[in-house]
Amino acid sequence: MAHDGTIAAVNYALFDDAGKFLAGRVMSDTDASLMIELDSGKRVKVKAAHVLLRFSAPVPAQLMERAHALAGEIDLDLAWEFAPEGEFGFGDLAREYFDANAGAEQQAAALLRLFDAPHYFRRAGKGRFRKAPQEVVQAALLAIERKQQVAAQIDAWAAELQAGGCPTSVQEQLYRILFKPDKNAPEYKAVVEAARRSQRAPLDLLKAAGAIDSPYQFHWRRFLFEQFPRGTGFPALSAPAPEGRLELAPVQAFSIDDSLTTEIDDALSVTGLGSGTVVFGVHIAAPGLAITPDSPVDKVARERMSTVYMPGWKITMLPDEVVQAYTLIEGRDCPAVSVYFTIDEASLEVREVQTRLERVPIAANLRHDQLDDVVTEASLTGEAVAEYPFAAELAFAFALARQLKARREQARGKPETFNRPDYNFRLQRPGGDSGCEPNGSETVVITERRRGAPLDLIVSEAMILANSHWGGWLAELGVPGIYRSQASLAPGIKVRMGVKPAPHAGMGVAQYTWATSPLRRYVDLVNQWQIIACARHGRTAALAAPFRPRDATLFSVISSFDAAYSAYGDFQHVVERYWALRSLEQQELAELDAAVLKEGLVRADSLPLVFRALGCENLSRGTRVRVRITGIDLLTLDLHATLLACIADEPAFATTAAAEDGDDGDDEQAASPLALAIDLTDGEPEPAAPPA
Repeated sequence: MAHDGTIAAVNYALFDDAGKFLAGRVMSDTDASLMIELDSGKRVKVKAAHVLLRFSAPVPAQLMERAHALAGEIDLDLAWEFAPEGEFGFGDLAREYFDANAGAEQQAAALLRLFDAPHYFRRAGKGRFRKAPQEVVQAALLAIERKQQVAAQIDAWAAELQAGGCPTSVQEQLYRILFKPDKNAPEYKAVVEAARRSQRAPLDLLKAAGAIDSPYQFHWRRFLFEQFPRGTGFPALSAPAPEGRLELAPVQAFSIDDSLTTEIDDALSVTGLGSGTVVFGVHIAAPGLAITPDSPVDKVARERMSTVYMPGWKITMLPDEVVQAYTLIEGRDCPAVSVYFTIDEASLEVREVQTRLERVPIAANLRHDQLDDVVTEASLTGEAVAEYPFAAELAFAFALARQLKARREQARGKPETFNRPDYNFRLQRPGGDSGCEPNGSETVVITERRRGAPLDLIVSEAMILANSHWGGWLAELGVPGIYRSQASLAPGIKVRMGVKPAPHAGMGVAQYTWATSPLRRYVDLVNQWQIIACARHGRTAALAAPFRPRDATLFSVISSFDAAYSAYGDFQHVVERYWALRSLEQQELAELDAAVLKEGLVRADSLPLVFRALGCENLSRGTRVRVRITGIDLLTLDLHATLLACIADEPAFATTAAAEDGDDGDDEQAASPLALAIDLTDGEPEPAAPPA
């Protein structure tokens, strides 16, 4: 009550609180600030400059409710026409739009409408605005219309997905949506909305909608999307010829590979048998004699880093024209980087080593699948008749390989043992056409090829010998290379790549570098360039090599190679698991024999499959079991099984070096197909049976 006995008018104010408009009762008022009580009872101190409207009626809550309702009725096009030119206040617009006596409700409504229409009116200060230019308004209206159309399209696509159909646009963006989504894209938003409405995982939703009609294509296209977004084709490239004249080597070399191998990187030769001194030659295809760093061919190889292998197909590191120019094909004198080991025939001790750049006559390409059954230990040691090409040379190479292996095992401190077989995958297509990319429907034939077979041993020990020697030679001449090392065989100590020589405990050598597969691994090509410099320049090679000490390029190559090689290995494991599961389906197998690994994981006896089997959780490692297959999912690569019976009490396999070291990580990953990782080994050849 006022001092004169009359009732004072209630004073209310509407103010701007960081872009939010509030109204309340004024409790105190000064030139600088006001104390305002909100409907909630909370009191806030407001700067006078933030107060936009004072009123005495209606009460704040009613004012804001009526203003919001009235604001929605304001026609923006008409308001824009009525708005004064230049800067104006919201009250000015209210008087132009409603009438000259526009009250608090109309003024508040005008404020709310102006503030929410920045495409029509630009803010010029507290409660002040300017009309946007007409062309800006038109552009904004078009954008709003497009946004509404996109929202409607998203809604329609989501409804179609929920109903079991797949919109064409979603199908085209499938792999981007799943693996590298643009979260602002309408296709992605439609899948998310459909998944929310149907309460299903996006992958299940898309599968049910028919977006994924082939599990094989799903895995294949996902890999291409992630690793080859621009496709797998090559630009037009020609294979350069080696510079200078290369002497013809006085040998008859032979390679040992699978029949489908086209990138033949290595060959062997043996001369001087019976003389007491034998020269054992390791000959490596020499693209490094023609391809130079930063050349067009090199840029392609460096982008890919490695050949990608999978059953029935491969993506080569180099174009086929380039591969065919340097591969060690029989009947041709091929450019090669050769290392010759002069060996005492009786003791098999190495007396001298020499590296040469030359042309090597390739007399034969021997094939594993044709000879593994006849080139046996008995025939190589004279206990059986040897009726195959290069029998004497292979017998010497086998004896040398066994001695080299024994020496490495002595350095390792424990023998190398293999309990896991390798597997060959063959895809049979209608009509026998083997030159087409698989589509997932082929008949798969999986055969076992046990590690450590004589021909495998000959090749792997020869390559280890060459790689270890070249690694030491590079270090001796002060030329950097890319090395693989392992500090010890202790659990968790992995193989690493670096630019300095260091022991490789797993292989039992003082240093090890990859240099024997330059047609299919970029690291080998880089090391070959360094080796060529050593062969040409000797003690001054460090000044002439393409990569000098502390060259940052080598670290970049290591990083890129590790990433690519790991991704390629993961995919090879994934696609081999796919074909192993397809084999189960095609053979209609209901049961499998397996061996327990740990915690319910088992490994199949006859297929490269590790999976979980219910009922095996408490069985000891090595227990032989028979399991019933209860389900196969080719999309997630899951194999579901339950224990039928234990079929033997004794362990199913010997403890391997990896198991002794506690390294069973690959078993865990094999049971989680969506996060697979391959076990990268250092032996040669790699993989054991590369497909065409």
